[in-house]
Formats: sequence, structure tokens, C-alpha cells
Amino acid sequence: MRFTISAACGAIQRTCLFLLMVLPGLPAQAATPLAQAFAAAWERQPVAAALGERARAAQAQQQVAAAWTAAPPSLEVGTRSDRFNRNRGAVEQELGLALPLWLPGERDASQNLAAASVAAVDRRSEALRLQLAQVLREAWWAWQAAHNEVALASERVAAATRLRDDVARRFRAGDLSRADLNAAAGALAQAEAQAAEVSSAAALAAFRLRNLTGSRLPEALAGAAAEPLPAGGGVLAADQHPQWLELQARAQRADAEVELARQQTRANPEIALSTRRDRGASGEAVDQTWALSLRLPFGAGPRQEARIATARAEALELQGEAQRLQERLGYEGELAASQVAAARQQLAAAESRAALARENRAFYDKSFRLGESDLPTRLRIEAEAFEAERALGRARIALAQGISQWRQSLGLLPE
Repeated sequence: MRFTISAACGAIQRTCLFLLMVLPGLPAQAATPLAQAFAAAWERQPVAAALGERARAAQAQQQVAAAWTAAPPSLEVGTRSDRFNRNRGAVEQELGLALPLWLPGERDASQNLAAASVAAVDRRSEALRLQLAQVLREAWWAWQAAHNEVALASERVAAATRLRDDVARRFRAGDLSRADLNAAAGALAQAEAQAAEVSSAAALAAFRLRNLTGSRLPEALAGAAAEPLPAGGGVLAADQHPQWLELQARAQRADAEVELARQQTRANPEIALSTRRDRGASGEAVDQTWALSLRLPFGAGPRQEARIATARAEALELQGEAQRLQERLGYEGELAASQVAAARQQLAAAESRAALARENRAFYDKSFRLGESDLPTRLRIEAEAFEAERALGRARIALAQGISQWRQSLGLLPE
């Protein structure tokens, strides 16, 4: 069984090529903090420690399939005498060796299944790493966004404090009224309440990330650069995506199980070689005979049909999952590429808005100090500037997160 997703690559390739024409490339990085956090998170995963044992179990299965007998040989030992009844010295001793035999084609089918199991374990490891990357990327950029909110809230508190102090000084000088002082103090209280709220959200985001990495990340990593853009135009490659490779390995294993079930038409026959020594009574000569026997079980019948049907059902289910995965990977890659392009446009608009807001804030700050504008206007301009800075920070995080999601859709780990 072999699946391809070449049909889904065309639309993604056209979208990605257009995207790279309109977007400037980001500088490549050797190892981002996100990649370091991913390495620490993977070491903490219980499944990472268990994969080694699973690989050893699959390799042991290969050794079993390569054996010359279908099961380990068995030794038969028996004795018979008349000691407890007539006690005339009659003795009979038997020693035999039974060898389970492979059915025709069963050994080759078992070896193919063992090889498919080894490949499935390897592909499962890659798929699990990609799943962890998805969880870590979400937690990472949530932490980055929360830290950005904290920094902006701190700046807003500092600006509101300076404005309140300026209004208080002018109130004492008689230039402003008590209502102006109350308004400035209320703006400061609102900024402090918002700072406390975002600090709580940032602590929760940091906890979730620490739960993955096992250590508290330094604040210096907040505001880290985005991951590099996918190489090769961001084209989805069916033979490189971990989820696709895992599904293909599982499908091949299901095919191998179907073939093995077809070959196992009955229980394994046995060939036995035995020898018997017997003596009729005390003083008589000991006779020794040899025997060669073959045991042939009857056909499995419904039991084999049940095994074949179960294996076929799993193979058909995997085939259906492969088709859905083909569609989903195509949609995800195309969607992620378009979202990165939209995030780039949003970032450019947010930068323009923030620059205008800073300029207006400087104008009205000077105008307020000269008494040419009132406090409500000054507070409105300050709030607009804060919202513009917040939108700018969110747009930067959104672009970086969009690039991470694009890489995730292509099966690329953090780097």
C-alpha cells in the first residue's frame, strides 16, 4: 500500500511561491530559544524514554521471525514403571524433541511484519516530536504575547504616573481643577488594575511553558525572534512530513498483518523425534526404539477469517485516514502561508498606526503642558497611543506565531 499527496502540493506550491515574492525573507538562525526549549521539553516526555524499549521489542520480533522454527523447541521426558503395584522391575523411559515448523510463506510474512513494526516505531517517534512541537509552539507564543502585554502595561502605568504627578503639581498651582486631578488619578488606577490583570495572565502562561520545559525561562527570552521561514519555498513534501510517514508505516504494517493472517491457515505443525527404552521385568534385556512423528493441525477456519477481517478493517481505516490527511495537510499548508502574508500586512499597518500615535502623543503632551489642550483630550490621546502599541506588539507576535504554524504544517521542528 502506498499513498501520495502530490495532488495537494500544487496549490500549496503556487501559494508559497507568490508569498515569497511579496514577503521579505527573515534571517536564518542557527538555534532559536524556541528550539532549545523544545529540546528540553522532549527530554521530559515519558514517551521519549519508552521509545527505546519499544524499538528493542520490535528488533526482538525481527529475531523471532528470523528463527528456523516457528516457536522454541520443546523437550519431552517421561518414565513408566510398576514399582507401586506389581514391582517386577518393569521400566519404560521416553525422551523426545518436538520442533514447531513454519507454515508455507509464514516465515517470510513474519519477517515482513517485524520489519514494518521497526519502521512504525521509528516513524512514531518523529510524529510524537512534531505533536510536542505543536503544543510547545502554542505555549511559547502565548507566553511571548503575555509578556508583551506586561511590558506595555508597565509602560502605561509609568506614563499615567507621570501624568498624574504633572496634574497634581498644576492643581496645587491652581492651573487645573480637582476634577482634572481625579481624572488623572482614575486613569492611573485603571492602568494599575490592567497591569495586575496581565501579570496574572503572564504567570499562567509562564507556568504552562515551564510545565513543558521543566525550568523557568529567563525574562531575556521574551521578545525572541521568530523562527526562520521554511526553506525550499515552503512546499509540502509527502516523503518528509512525520505524520504522513507514520501513517504510511502503520499502513504497511497493517498490510503485513493481513498477509501473515493469510499464511497462517492452521496452527503450526510439529515434527518430533523421540526414543524409548523399556524393560519388561528385572533381569530382562533393555529394548530401545526410535520414533519420528509429524503433527498436522486442522485448518483454523472461522478463526483465520476473523483475523483476516480484523487486519483488513485496520488497513481500510488507515487508507481512509491517509486520504483525509492528504486533504488536511494541503489545506493547512495553504492556510498557514496565507495567514503569514496577512500577518505581514497587519504588522505593516500596525507599525504605521503606532508611529502616528506616538507623534500625536508628543504633540498633545506638549500642547497640554502649554495649556492649549484639556486633560480629557490628553487622556484620550494617551489611550489611543497605548492601544496602538498593544496592536503593534500583538501583530509582531501574530507574525512570528504564523511562521511557526506554517513550519508546523510542513512537519518542521523548531530550529
